[in-house]
Parts: sequence; structure tokens; C-alpha cells
Amino acid sequence: MSAHIRMDAVRFFFDRYGLTAGDIDKLLAAALARGGDYADLYFEYRVANAVNIEEQIVKQAAKSIAQGVGVRVIIGDKTGYAYTDEIAFDAIRQAAETASHIARTGGSKRLVGVDATPNKLNLYPVEVPVSSIELSKKIELIKHADKAARGFDSRIREVQSSINDEIKYVMIASSNGRLVGDSQPLARFGISCIADDDGNRQVGRSGGGGRVGIDFFESKMTPEYFASEAARQAITQLEAVPAPAGKMEVVLGPGWPGILLHEAVGHGLESDFNRKQSSAFCGLIGQPVASELCTVVDDGTIPDRRGSLNIDDEGEPTSRTVLIEDGILRAYMSDYLNAGLTKSARTGNGRRQSYKHIPLPRMTNTFMLAGADSKDDIIRSVKRGLYAVQFGGGQVDITNGEFAFSASEAYLIEDGKVTAPVKGATLRGNGPEALKHVTAVGNDLELDPGVGICGKEGQQVPVGVGIPTIKISEMTVGGTQK
Repeated sequence: MSAHIRMDAVRFFFDRYGLTAGDIDKLLAAALARGGDYADLYFEYRVANAVNIEEQIVKQAAKSIAQGVGVRVIIGDKTGYAYTDEIAFDAIRQAAETASHIARTGGSKRLVGVDATPNKLNLYPVEVPVSSIELSKKIELIKHADKAARGFDSRIREVQSSINDEIKYVMIASSNGRLVGDSQPLARFGISCIADDDGNRQVGRSGGGGRVGIDFFESKMTPEYFASEAARQAITQLEAVPAPAGKMEVVLGPGWPGILLHEAVGHGLESDFNRKQSSAFCGLIGQPVASELCTVVDDGTIPDRRGSLNIDDEGEPTSRTVLIEDGILRAYMSDYLNAGLTKSARTGNGRRQSYKHIPLPRMTNTFMLAGADSKDDIIRSVKRGLYAVQFGGGQVDITNGEFAFSASEAYLIEDGKVTAPVKGATLRGNGPEALKHVTAVGNDLELDPGVGICGKEGQQVPVGVGIPTIKISEMTVGGTQK
């Protein structure tokens, strides 16, 4: 195993910046000097790389380093937060004093001295992280993809591809005595192709990755695989007909279409929205919110996945949380603050974009469990409908669950058979209501290939989504067919 990954993250910060456990205790004491219920320190050191090729020319080869510490003080439902870009005792103490001002009228709890403990999980034992690979090797992989895409069909005219990777060390220390760290690799390959047939230009996109090493792109999901998938999508769209419009049966394909579940349902199951009573799922624990065929989980413990973490960004081990079981709402996803305020269990979903941001309850890998039906049987059961395989952009209103998503790859279903590809299809509906209309769930659960990025309150974090083939008995399709 690479020593770069194997190095204990707590030792990394102590050795690199000359910190001690005693220093951490003093900094936490400074944060609680004016009172408060809880305080924590979030240390981060991140090295990120990006390589991009467009039209067979290297357009970007960048490397960046970010480091800093965020200090949080909580009293009741109020949070004081400050950060510093300098990992040094005096700079962190100043940030701690700034954060402490929010708690200046509160009563302080007794500080517990920190004690470093090993992580319970080891979800990404990477042998050779992508961040340690020389630039020439990354460019070679991208060029393989470019060649494969152009060789797929002569109508592929433009190709863009990239590799983005990072290694991030984090350490979290809290006033309740916790001191944990993690070394987190992350890599993603992406490619887009433009097909042109006498002025008819269509785009196909593909990519994937996770908390993986270079071997993932050399053996499991190669650049050539992603290239052929992007090229296939672009060529398929050349033959697409305008999408029909109106209410109809919709079949969602396995894998990435789970993004609809993530956006239209998952965000509504985050505990902050429910505590503030701004979610369509507020107050519905123990009640039916979906078809009895639907079981939805959030699981941050799946090895190598993009949304997985040994610990969340508050130092809590991630977990597998059943959100909806057989159609019944069972739980919300919680962080430290919201779990305390709602007197519920922490689920390991406290996440943040960086040391400059406060943690929020966020999804990790969110998906629906497999059912008993085969994909072929589900397709055969549809007289007239839409088969949505890939999704592009979309939007959702958390307060009422209303959503709209564009289908980047979809097909007509006619008399139980998949027929012509369509373009311009948009799925519209209400997340909770859509789940109630699920009438078939396939036995072919897939997780996405590792491309998800989730945005919330200006913060972006990597996530995973997934779904088996499912049939929704009625959904509004916005199309371009006249």
C-alpha cells in the first residue's frame, strides 16, 4: 500500500505542523472560553490535480493545494464559525476566539481532553492513488479515450476528456474528546463527444471514478469504455425523434437515473429541512410516503464509492440508514447539530465542502433497493410510455417536492417494446407522489459510475446515487413533439 495513503492523518497534521494533543485541548478551550455547548476543529490539507484535453490538445494541466482549519462553537440552535488558512497555533486560536463570540452569554460545559482513536472503517485501501501518478501517464490515458471515441464512428467530430483527482487529509477534534483523522483519495474521469451528421449535432457524455486508485481506470472502467459510451450516446441521439408530451407511464433505467430519487426525495429527508419544517416529508416518520415496493437507503459505507467516507466531516463513522422501508418513512439523515436539537441519533451525514464551510446534513450514496421484477417484464408491461436511461440537469423545490429533470437519453415504449430514441424529454412531477405511483421495481439495482456532485447552500460534495429499473404508472412528460 502506498505510504502516501497509509499515513495516519492525525500523525500527518501533528508531524507536519508541530501540533500536539495538548495544543488541541487549549484551542478547544479557547473556543469555549465564553461558554457554549460544544466546539470542534476541522483540519484540512488537500492536493488537487486537473488535466483536460480538447481536440487532442492539452488545454489544462493544473495543480492546487488548499489547507486550513475551521472552528465551530454551538450553543442551542446557534452556530459560531470562523476559519483560518494558516495551520498554526496562534492563527487557530484567533479563529477559535472569533467563533466563541456567538456563545458569550451561554454556560460552558466541561471540556474533555482529546484522545486519538483509529477509524472503524477502511473503505478505500488504495494501492496507487491517481494523485501520485505522473502527468504523462494521465495524458496517455486521456489520449486513449480520445482515440477510442473518434474510432467509434466517423460522425464523432469533437471530443473533450479530463481527469480530476485529489488526496485530502482531514482531522477532527471535538470538545467531547474525539480526535480522528482520515486520508481520502478521489478521482474522476470524464468525456464528452459531439456527433455531427450534416448539421445535426448531438452530444454524449460519460465518466466515472470514486475513491479509487489508478488500477480502476486500467482494468475495471477504462477510458476506452467511457469513450465508447459517450460516443454511443451522441450517435444514438442523431436518430432521435421529438419526445411526446403528456401524462404517461415512465420507466427509469438502472444506475444514474437515481439522481431523480436523490434530488426529488433525498434532500427532503435531510434533518435540517425537517427540523425547520420546510420539507414535504416533515412530521411523517412512521407513515406511508411511497409505494410498498420502495425501500430507500443512504449508505456511506460502500467500499470505493464516490460518496463513501470512513468518517463524516464531524468525525462520526458513516453508516447505512434506512430512510424509507416498504413505503414507510423510517428516518432522516442527521448531523451533530440537528440530531441534538431533534433528540435523534446521528447517522454520519455531517458533511462540508471544505474547512471554510460549516457541516450540514448531506447524502452519501442514496439509492433504492432492488425488487423482484425483471427489466424485460417491466418494459413488456407498458403499452405506451417513455424509457429514461440517462439524465441531464434538473431542479427541485424541497418544500413541496416539485421537480423537473431533462432526460439526456430516452426511448419510446410502444406495445411493450423499446423503439425510437427521443430528444427534448423533460420529466415533471412531485417526488413523494412519484414514489407512490411506483408499480414495479426491477431486480437489477445499479449504482452510478461515480460522477455525482451535490449542491446545497452553496456547498458541493461528492455523492453516489442508484436505482433499479422502476416503473412509475403516471408522470408528466414535457416534450417537443408537435
